[in-house]
Amino acid sequence: MADRTVLVWIVAIVCFVVLMFVTPTIPQDQDYHDFADQREFFGIPNFLNVISNVPFFIVGVIGLMLCYHRNFFKLSLQGELCGWTCFYIGVAAVAFGSSYYHLKPNDARLVWDRLPMTIAFTSIIAIFIIERIDERKGTYAIIPLLLVGVVSIFYWRFYDDLRPYALVQFVPCIAIPAMAILLPPMYTHSSYWLWAAGFYLLAKVEEAADDPIYKWTHQIVSGHTIKHLFAAMVPVFLTLMLAKRDIISERKSLLQIWKISWTKYKGNGVEPENHTITYTSVPIEEESRQ
Repeated sequence: MADRTVLVWIVAIVCFVVLMFVTPTIPQDQDYHDFADQREFFGIPNFLNVISNVPFFIVGVIGLMLCYHRNFFKLSLQGELCGWTCFYIGVAAVAFGSSYYHLKPNDARLVWDRLPMTIAFTSIIAIFIIERIDERKGTYAIIPLLLVGVVSIFYWRFYDDLRPYALVQFVPCIAIPAMAILLPPMYTHSSYWLWAAGFYLLAKVEEAADDPIYKWTHQIVSGHTIKHLFAAMVPVFLTLMLAKRDIISERKSLLQIWKISWTKYKGNGVEPENHTITYTSVPIEEESRQ
């Protein structure tokens, strides 16, 4: 198992080095800071893009409190507590980092917007490793994964290259749904991971459609503001999952559950009955001859 872990790390590092050599540099587009809604209310510039970060703080603080309130989330592994603590700290910090950035959007402030998000992303990966692969390895991976995220931010800031940060942000978008579907969970309500991933995907679409949404809504709300609200639904769904779930005795992946459900659906929900047939010997009486 130790050899396999080392091999995985070596393959990951080699793939990253090759990717850095074969792909061009991705500089930060300065038009990114030019958001559609730049209105000022109550003396606060970019008001809606700033105030829409409040849900992150609320959900982050509630989740952090419930982690330590009489084990409300029924966390059975010590590593889970560390992982979810980092996650909720990152979520709560998004409110401050993103608000600070949107008050005066520029590259220097964008660091503090992306840093807490990266903490949340990398914590989730560690949590998945703890719950579905190996508790010890996942717990030990928390700090290295957090460092990878932090390094990707400062690499972009000093070298104006978004490639490492793009990997840190988008690899979890693929890895988390894939692991949620393929790897058997320890707990019930595993489908909430997919709901969370779906809301994050919608948030990215709304971010890309910032200006069109602002025009479609007759300059009431922009895509970036809605993006904040949809992204905040990710920790909301994960908090609901933690509150509802229980340990399951028979671990089955979502893919296995879906296969079973599909098989029953094809049979119109009726399972074939099993009939047991027992054969007994019947004595044959010979007719007596007259």
